Amino acid sequence: MSAMLHLYGAEYSVYVRAVRIALAEKGVSYHQTPIDIFNKAGVPDSYLDLQPFGKIPALRHAGFELFETTAILQYIDEAFEGPDLQPSSPQARARMAQILSILNSYAYRTLVWDIFVERIAKPQEGKQTDEAKIAAALPAAKTVLNALEKLADDDGPFLLGSQITLADCLAAPMFDLFLKTPEALALVEPAPRLGTWWRDVSARTSFLETLPQTRQV
Repeated sequence: MSAMLHLYGAEYSVYVRAVRIALAEKGVSYHQTPIDIFNKAGVPDSYLDLQPFGKIPALRHAGFELFETTAILQYIDEAFEGPDLQPSSPQARARMAQILSILNSYAYRTLVWDIFVERIAKPQEGKQTDEAKIAAALPAAKTVLNALEKLADDDGPFLLGSQITLADCLAAPMFDLFLKTPEALALVEPAPRLGTWWRDVSARTSFLETLPQTRQV
């Protein structure tokens, strides 16, 4: 599809980066319009016409508008030529959907907001860390990592085996933040599959080219 894809969202966003990783893996060119959802003035009204909940990312492509990250990821894979980012078998496709749901429902809030933001982002902004929030999040983080470790394919190098999928695109930016915290080491150490996965996925060009230059959440 030859029309330019327009991606809306700030580079600091985990979810925007997941979409950018997928675009890089597919080899799709795009134009990115920064939308800072933390701006004191709020998001522009014009953006709310595209994304009524004021979240990021969103996209426009060939007259088609879309928001919600998982939907955007699936669209990118199915609308453009390039390597498939979704498995072909029903079981593997269901496993990918399961991992995406775990990441959205349990991992993001726990690993990024309750641990990374409290331990790293807040002190960088001169704010006080909520140690109680971190302590309360650690059991949930352990559950997330244990679940992903069990679901990760034995043969790797990606979460579903030899094929990089949308699950990797979304997991990578979340783990990039979480693994910056001192709490992560003890939780990841008993998860050798995730350790191997992280080594490989964090070395990919798509991961390195999308490293944000600003704060990340």
